[in-house]
Amino acid sequence: MKKLTVEKNSFYLNGEPFRIVAGAMHYFRVPREYWRDRLLKIKACGCNAVETYTAWNLHEPREGEFCFEGNLDLKAYLELINELDMLAIVRPGPYIYSEWEFGGFPWWLLKYDDIELRCSQPLFMSKVESYFDRLIPIIASQQTDCGGAMCMVQVENEYGSYGSDSKYIRALADLLHSNGISCILFTSDGASNTMLSGGSVPELLATCNFGSKADDNFKTLKKFRKKDEPLMCAEYWNGWFDHWSEKHHRRSAEDAAKNLAQILDNHASVSIYMMHGGTNFGWMNGANCYEEYQPTVNSYDDDAPINEYGGLTEKYYAIREVLASHGHVNHVEPEQSLSCASYGVVEFDSCADLMDFIPTLSQEPVQNVTPLPMEKIGQGYGLICYRTKISGPKDKETLYMTVHDRAYVFLDDKLIGIYYRNDKKQKLDFSVPSIGAELTILVENMGRVNYGPALADRKGIIGGVRLGQQFLYHWTHYPLPLGDLSLIPFDKRRKLKYDKRPTFLHAELSIEGDPKDTFVALPGFTKGLIFINGRLLSRYWKEGPQQTAYLPATWLHSGSNEVVVLELEGFRKPQIEFRDTPDIG
Repeated sequence: MKKLTVEKNSFYLNGEPFRIVAGAMHYFRVPREYWRDRLLKIKACGCNAVETYTAWNLHEPREGEFCFEGNLDLKAYLELINELDMLAIVRPGPYIYSEWEFGGFPWWLLKYDDIELRCSQPLFMSKVESYFDRLIPIIASQQTDCGGAMCMVQVENEYGSYGSDSKYIRALADLLHSNGISCILFTSDGASNTMLSGGSVPELLATCNFGSKADDNFKTLKKFRKKDEPLMCAEYWNGWFDHWSEKHHRRSAEDAAKNLAQILDNHASVSIYMMHGGTNFGWMNGANCYEEYQPTVNSYDDDAPINEYGGLTEKYYAIREVLASHGHVNHVEPEQSLSCASYGVVEFDSCADLMDFIPTLSQEPVQNVTPLPMEKIGQGYGLICYRTKISGPKDKETLYMTVHDRAYVFLDDKLIGIYYRNDKKQKLDFSVPSIGAELTILVENMGRVNYGPALADRKGIIGGVRLGQQFLYHWTHYPLPLGDLSLIPFDKRRKLKYDKRPTFLHAELSIEGDPKDTFVALPGFTKGLIFINGRLLSRYWKEGPQQTAYLPATWLHSGSNEVVVLELEGFRKPQIEFRDTPDIG
């Protein structure tokens, strides 16, 4: 049994001075079948611990419905870490940020008009309590006191970047204790006076997060820690994540190693964020929103030492050398992952116009006088379609609306324009004939904001819709969660279209023998979604930087695999490629 304590300016493990060297890897971003491989690589680098968040939105996808199975089997993940003789640090939030959809919050919180996130408001806290009552006992059962690996638990996450409700932080700590947590509790914040003063409380160990300037950042942290507490960088940012429409972030191995050495030279503990990033599969990419909306790509490669598909990078070996020079050596040589496969070019064999099958794909349509956001009609992810009849005649006027996040506007089934959340000016003008017209607005949810004051990011149409000064009323809402693509009647006899309407395309990928990891590419396509065997794999967008989607072998099987792409804005050639190397920019 292991026991981690805090005393004499240091961590102690079973009474001996101990430096935590953790590598971050989130179980929900990595196929369960690959957990052991990735964890062994983290250990071989010289790490003695693994850090992970938990994702509330996956564990409670609908209010009161919980899942801790399969890839969400947190207990099994912590048991595996223990089996590999490493410690575990768990960060249960409830807010995690992590470039994850809505910062880990479940979408259904936003169906409550009066909810206030990340504070001690009773309504919000009641939802957290319900979640923690199911989650925390699992974590508690894996504490070192119980013979497990779990030695530290974080309270909230970088709270000083958002608020200053110390009552909230203390209430979360009380919830952790009441659910069986007895190990070290800590907070982590950006290394500034403002963030540390807002996010830390004296009775909890304070740590800080940064990517450089260790000396300066630890100097700031020392103002918020007790004299006998150890220094710790709870997130050493050795890489960075990408938004759509920007360049892929890269940091040299030399610079990442040099700054890690500065942390260790301060006799500090550290968690390397990320050691292995993995992937934001499906709808789980988040977004930032400062001056404009910035959705995150699906790849969470993060320029990490272990790349998205488990390969060891130059940065891995540079960090391993630094850790070894500071006494953190694992004499087991790390193994590269198996090679990835190129399955070549596959032709799409059939297509279907999304607009023709909206009633088929939708759940029960919802009628309302004014347009409602997704969450108000019980929808979490996907697209949503709004329809109304406009009486005529009307002179040419501008269509005004606020959409989260991208809207395709049809008048009498003809695409007349695209609105994006970042557009500075509404530019779509049209007139209405005497007989009236049908207005259809198809809105894509591109990922909820996960950081900062714009966190309550409802999706769909936000507020009313005006044609000129006149509000439009009486809307039919068609939720399109796209959870069952078997409802689409693909017809191989139908000619493939090349227009710019939202179109489903169907193909079959045939694999002989055991599948291998591969990378999906859609050259000549514009923007849309990739489904493999009925599951949403990834978004794609020609804006980049991500130009391929990582497809693990665990998503495939020997024989025929169904591939469906929803292209929203038009394509050139009806082909999809499966490559053996990625292109993430």
